[in-house]
Amino acid sequence: MDRTKPVSKIEKATQEAVDHLLSLQKPEGDWEGEMVWCTMILAQAVLVRHIVGKPYSPEDSSKIIKHFSVTQAENGTWGMHPESQGYVFFTALAYVALRLLGVQPEDRMLTRARNWLHQQPVGVKGIPTWGKFWLALVGLYEYPGLNSIPPELFLLPSWLPFHPQRFYCHTRLIYLGIAFISGHRFRFELPDDLRTSLRQELYNEPYDQIDFESLRHTLAPGDVYVPISPILKLIYDGLALFERIHPKKLRAKALKVCLDRIVYEQKTTRYQGISPVNGLLNTLSLFIDNPEHPELEASIKGVEAWRWEDDQEGLRYVGARSNTWDTGFVLQALLELRTPNKTTLSAIERAHEFLKQAQMTEELPDYERYWRDPALGGWCFSNGEHRWPVSDCTAEALSGLLMAYEHPAYEGKARLADVNLLQAAKFIISRQNKDGGFGTYEKRRAGRLLEFINPSEMFGQCMTELSYVECTASSLAALCHFRKQFPDLSDRAIDQSIEKAVHLLRKKQLPDGSYQGFWGINYTYATFHVAKAFRMTGMTQDDEVLTRAARWLKSKQREDGGWSEHYTSCLEERYIEHPETQAVMTSWAVLALLEILPPEDVAITQGIQWLLNHQQADGGWKNQAVNGVFFGAAMLDYRLYHTYFPVWALTRYTVAKGET
Repeated sequence: MDRTKPVSKIEKATQEAVDHLLSLQKPEGDWEGEMVWCTMILAQAVLVRHIVGKPYSPEDSSKIIKHFSVTQAENGTWGMHPESQGYVFFTALAYVALRLLGVQPEDRMLTRARNWLHQQPVGVKGIPTWGKFWLALVGLYEYPGLNSIPPELFLLPSWLPFHPQRFYCHTRLIYLGIAFISGHRFRFELPDDLRTSLRQELYNEPYDQIDFESLRHTLAPGDVYVPISPILKLIYDGLALFERIHPKKLRAKALKVCLDRIVYEQKTTRYQGISPVNGLLNTLSLFIDNPEHPELEASIKGVEAWRWEDDQEGLRYVGARSNTWDTGFVLQALLELRTPNKTTLSAIERAHEFLKQAQMTEELPDYERYWRDPALGGWCFSNGEHRWPVSDCTAEALSGLLMAYEHPAYEGKARLADVNLLQAAKFIISRQNKDGGFGTYEKRRAGRLLEFINPSEMFGQCMTELSYVECTASSLAALCHFRKQFPDLSDRAIDQSIEKAVHLLRKKQLPDGSYQGFWGINYTYATFHVAKAFRMTGMTQDDEVLTRAARWLKSKQREDGGWSEHYTSCLEERYIEHPETQAVMTSWAVLALLEILPPEDVAITQGIQWLLNHQQADGGWKNQAVNGVFFGAAMLDYRLYHTYFPVWALTRYTVAKGET
């Protein structure tokens, strides 16, 4: 049998895929694909810019309107993510934002949205609490209809198990801003004619006849992921009473404490915030405190760090920037190549320089007072500017760097100092929980009981850090890699961390051999990470935990040779197949199987063949279904996943076959 043809085809396809990936490298040396979520942030940005007197230019307004237009569903709605059903929350906020941008109610976009809103069982009256809050800011909902998050919450004794310092960092910072703003009972006065018109457009009945206070617990059924628990209802009812009788001096003290924390967050994140959601809330808080606040202008500009625009979809804001995350994975994909050419090696060197600049090499000032964990040595999900480093982002960046340092082609090139690499390893360990698993931004600070007072309604498991399978696996792999390459720098702390992580991951395997994810979709994603991590520990391929994982992956392979997992796997917590085979899931499955099985295994060769058959003329693969998730219900489309994970599968396979 002539074996030159398939070898030639694979080599050619791999080189074309690598070339396409290299063409996407940014001038700064990093890779970054848009992390697509929804229109919520864009709508809130429009409201904030309008309130603070910095409306968008006509040119930007046109681009924003375009984005709302291209993301609107056929039924006139906007949803939680690109594939979700319509939500009252996202549709109502988009509607108000478009009206503020000058779109008239007769516009087809608004007519369709309005008709849908009016058809919902409780309409805009049942918008989730976050929506009630944003509408109240512009006089389109009344504050008595909001379940209160009072600023006094931040004055409670720190030893309390439900103190906000124990919340997941995104959650506590969002509610910090909400508490400050709602504590002021701030309301921006829209022009009378616009306010009157919007009230008529949004509601099916006269605004002044609506009993808003009776609507505190009323929620649009389709928007609810986590219902208001009985205990939370009791708390809310007590807080509603407190809102009527709270001492003015206590409120003033609480607002001062909240503002101090808001200013700290803005300064230490270079005015970006941990995310654009809390960045916008902080910006508005500064304006409410003082329209001439010395940090306000920088905060308005800081929000623009989250801006994304192109000709196809207009102007919007991403939920996160993924520079380091994407670059770490791309490095690992490229460094599988045994003999990278000069162009590829140059790209690797530029990526190395980017990661060098992005590492946290200075500690944050006074971080403990402001409920921050140490940041030294870590990498952020982004380019590092906002200085919120994460365990698995650090781990994947470190893994990429360590792969470079042990690659013969990289010999003699730039390296991070050993002390910086050790700081990265120590940072990773600092995010390990008592059970051996790893959190993201911080260690876990509270137990699962806090979820009973989850006030978000649309999101789950967002009240405290957890031990995430993917973060644990990424951290474990990086620590093992570090220990292997720097045995003299490693110590008992690293050994113990590895032992605990291995123990945790062994326990987390499900009876069918799979692992449940949290940040990707879902079982395929988590199982890929675990297989990679366990092999880095030195675990043999015939270990039962790996053979069971391989059997599960093979059981999910489709007849066409690929894999596909649907986002509803996250919602229902069981594997659900997508009707269309996915390049991203196929790549994850192939990469995992290559850790366990020989490359000649039929499941692997069929998966590779599927990737080859679906490679596009430019060397890449088409963008398909959502592939990421956070907080259970919020799906994400990482738009570079469909580029570098298939590249990684091909480079790993060709090396395993000894063909390049």
